[in-house]
Amino acid sequence: MTTTKRRHSLGRTGWLVIGMTAAALAGVTPAASAARDDRPTWGDCAGKDAPPDMRCAAIEVPVDWSRPDGAKITLDLARLPATEPRNRIGGVLGIPGGPGAKGIDDLKRVAADLTDLRRRFDLVAYDPRTTVWRDRMPPVCRQPGTTLREPRDREDHTALTTAMAKAFEACRDADRTGLFGHLDSLSVARDMEAVRKALGEERLSFMANSYGGVPAAAYARLFPRRIRAMYLDGTINQVNGWTDQALRAYPVAEKVFAGFTRWCADTPACALHGQDAGAVWRRLVRDADRRPIPVTSEQFGKGELTGWHLRSFGFVGDPGPDRSRWLAFAEAVDRARRGDGSGFADFALGNAQVWAMPGMLAMTCGDDRGYAGYAEFQAFRREARKVSPDFGGAGFDALGCAGWPLPVANPSRPLPVRGLPPFLGAGSTWGDYAWTESFTRLVPGSATVAYDGPGHVLYLSGKKCPIRYATRYLTDLTPPAPGTVCPAE
Repeated sequence: MTTTKRRHSLGRTGWLVIGMTAAALAGVTPAASAARDDRPTWGDCAGKDAPPDMRCAAIEVPVDWSRPDGAKITLDLARLPATEPRNRIGGVLGIPGGPGAKGIDDLKRVAADLTDLRRRFDLVAYDPRTTVWRDRMPPVCRQPGTTLREPRDREDHTALTTAMAKAFEACRDADRTGLFGHLDSLSVARDMEAVRKALGEERLSFMANSYGGVPAAAYARLFPRRIRAMYLDGTINQVNGWTDQALRAYPVAEKVFAGFTRWCADTPACALHGQDAGAVWRRLVRDADRRPIPVTSEQFGKGELTGWHLRSFGFVGDPGPDRSRWLAFAEAVDRARRGDGSGFADFALGNAQVWAMPGMLAMTCGDDRGYAGYAEFQAFRREARKVSPDFGGAGFDALGCAGWPLPVANPSRPLPVRGLPPFLGAGSTWGDYAWTESFTRLVPGSATVAYDGPGHVLYLSGKKCPIRYATRYLTDLTPPAPGTVCPAE
């Protein structure tokens, strides 16, 4: 399969996958196939980028866990064995984000930074069922049902819902894998339990990142006594609901944006230097809502930038090396107010299309990501604009789930915490700390380390301080003191 990955603004939750090539149905086996041994056979890993001591295997799981004897899919596993086997404690399973990110790629990327953890643990990774779907979804599932927009009124919302419902139905009708309706995180959690059994571990420790917090919560709901330890890094808290998480993120975005405006006022190289950069931005957004800015993207074609597109996809909180992203943002704002929106075209139009792809959304809508109708959409939009005058508005991910044709398999609801060990979280105070901390506080005795700088998924970024705390916690099961802060690296 040929896949092009691009970092887009996902509410800082993970990957978008664009330009996916559908594959044949290899790997989806009928119920009549011979049963495999419960323990996988480990062998050499294909690919030059795998560490030399990494071992790989595969297991089969049901497409539909309510029909365990039905069709199966194959999940790939990888393991780096503990380097001090006499002192081995057990296994640590990575829970990748996305959804649709490959855990084995994560492990290859981060192995060198987890050498201390690996002394006493096998580091285990797997590619979730969402990656199987990503590789094999029919081409129609990659066709946007519409170009996302913030509906103006009930009639416009109905039109959006109708368009997306039609796209979802076309995707479901074309699906031959059976996965379309079984990509929710409860299904993923049951796959994780199958991995635990295949490893022969009584309990596992976990490292979850980004959207991986959703299957982490689902696993805690289904199998609380199989968790030895749970480290959550930049994870979303689906337990409290997506609207709750959005409203927590907006004040953080406002604070970071205020930092941008102060930096711009002090920096002659900023294209908005000498002006009130915040006022310029708000005027641009307001004017674009009244008169959208026509743009052309070489990759995504022609479109229009409304104020909603700019609020949702315009500002990147991470300033980048030498404030390069903030310099580019200020220049894009300066051009856009003069009628040239090219600085935002690819990013905004790309997200508006990708988040209307039924195949992409099938990996999230079953986790209760959409609005429950026009009234909920309208109520959230009012509250979001009140909380965040610079960025508040309808969530693009929730809008995309309009018209989802199936019952929500994994609704947001309280998490029973009896039997759970204390969790450890980590997150950036510039972004995802608010999400992760809202999750860990649900579990008594838990703590969250604050990273005082920009970033998302700190252990995958090689941030040494959070990795040290994670290693200590996973080893001795003791979270650090509340209020622990890691300085920016």
